[in-house]
Amino acid sequence: MVGKQAADQPLRLDNQICFAIYSTAHAFNRVYKPLLDRLGLTYPQYLVMLVLWERDGVPVKDIGERLFLDSGTLTPLLKRLEAAHLVKRTRSTEDERQVLIALTPQGQALRETARAVPQSILAASACSISELSAIKNDIIALRNRLNALLGQ
Repeated sequence: MVGKQAADQPLRLDNQICFAIYSTAHAFNRVYKPLLDRLGLTYPQYLVMLVLWERDGVPVKDIGERLFLDSGTLTPLLKRLEAAHLVKRTRSTEDERQVLIALTPQGQALRETARAVPQSILAASACSISELSAIKNDIIALRNRLNALLGQ
């Protein structure tokens, strides 16, 4: 029986790194939700806004690459942000196939309110900045290795 238990260890839920990351992501989402509700944003919308607060007026393709989202997922999300008057979509004058996403004045102003979110997340984590930074760097390195394996 001991041999069977040892053989089953890799299949135990608690031994799955993917489940640890998945369940942690859900915990983060539960902490983010009330913070983002105050901003009128969902978590994916918040991610788009973070990209635009870094660099305004970017092609949809660039946002998708940055967030690892395809256009089928991103387009409805951007339409909702546009309906909320946070972004505007325009066709590029250089290449009409390309849609550019830019912040509206309301979207730019939301940045100031959003400044409290990272500090709230840091406090909720009960970690130091250096601890969270190390965890983040390890997760990014793992993601990059997995993407490289898949040719992405």
